[in-house]
Amino acid sequence: MAPQPGAAPASAPASHQPLAERLRPASLDEVIGQSHLIGPGRPLRLAFESGKPHSMILWGPPGVGKTTLARLTAEAFGYKFIALSAVFSGVKEIRASMEQAEHNQALGKKTILFVDEIHRFNKSQQDGLLPFVESGLVTFVGATTENPSFEVNSALLSRAQVYVLQALSDAELGLLVQRAQELVLTELRLDEAAINTLVGYADGDARRLLNLLEQTDTAARVAGVSLVDAEFLQQALTLNARRFDKGGDNFYDQISALHKSVRGSNPDAALYWLCRMLDGGADAKYLARRLVRMAWEDIGLADPRAMQLANDAASTLERLGSPEGELALAQAAIYLAIAPKSNAGYMAYNEARAFIKSDKSRAVPPHLRNAPTRLMKELGHGKAYRYAHDEPEAYAAGESYLPEGMAEPGWYRPVPRGLESKIADKLAHLRRLDEEAGKE
Repeated sequence: MAPQPGAAPASAPASHQPLAERLRPASLDEVIGQSHLIGPGRPLRLAFESGKPHSMILWGPPGVGKTTLARLTAEAFGYKFIALSAVFSGVKEIRASMEQAEHNQALGKKTILFVDEIHRFNKSQQDGLLPFVESGLVTFVGATTENPSFEVNSALLSRAQVYVLQALSDAELGLLVQRAQELVLTELRLDEAAINTLVGYADGDARRLLNLLEQTDTAARVAGVSLVDAEFLQQALTLNARRFDKGGDNFYDQISALHKSVRGSNPDAALYWLCRMLDGGADAKYLARRLVRMAWEDIGLADPRAMQLANDAASTLERLGSPEGELALAQAAIYLAIAPKSNAGYMAYNEARAFIKSDKSRAVPPHLRNAPTRLMKELGHGKAYRYAHDEPEAYAAGESYLPEGMAEPGWYRPVPRGLESKIADKLAHLRRLDEEAGKE
């Protein structure tokens, strides 16, 4: 018979439970990390001390204690705890959970409903929780690795306090290693390099660190190794690249950091974020497209070679593939970072698009119209058009190329950097010729 929502799972012998479960904190004081939320005087600590639980959304990367904090909330207030996974649950499971909550209420017990990965519930499923949260039948606690602003319905979001959890620091992960050795893995001995290796590959994820520790303990026992060093770890474990969320906030945050490092003319930072994303499994072709975008948006005509080099890097990646082609991306990122910066073309384009969108449809002036037939010529199409190549300096001074009655908008404003400084000089010279020809 399947367990009812909220029912405790059949307990396994302690020795067979995962290390993460055996070390799960029994109180707020045992939680490692999140001191910005649970330290003295901090928001979650105050909420626990108030005696009045409230609905909340715990937002943070995997393995930082979201489920632990949800369980501790229920224990701290003496509430029944019902857990749902949005990956495996649907309307049927939600309904069964509410029936269990009503049963708890009839027995004088209140309920905390914990929904793991709440962002995976669709709109109707999230809406289905609202009446029960509003009525007070359950206190809602959601956990998500995605930005709740985008993934959680505004109605549900407005009824819950959002707490942002952070990846554990190396020092905090080191404390977790120490606790595991003291309480459970009492015979496991690690040298400093081995601890640093495990902490590095855990990448801020406590659950991942505990899994690696458990694998290390098993491997050391089988091999008869009394002191584990970094070399043993490399041989005995499959140390995969750091965890990387290819479609979540972490992904877009790192893309943002790469773009801003290039824009900020910091080649080392640009290389760091590019290599972080490649190491984490980001699609190199996607990164190549982003570099091309950066060249056009942030460098523009201040250095037209930047666009060519970014395109060449993307072509090299296509030809060589990964990882060989990634060198071209790295050098493109360096060049883009040190190139003179201009967003004049980008801004001019955006202003022109905004103007066109809000403006009326203006007629093409007669002298600019095409005249391929006699009738069109008789109608005045192309009449008095001045062929620029026949004019001094190949410029028809004083001529207008905009619709009649439309003032010169001045959208393109070149910056005094790189090639655009010369472009600015050229435009200023042409404006003087216009003034001399009597153009307003």
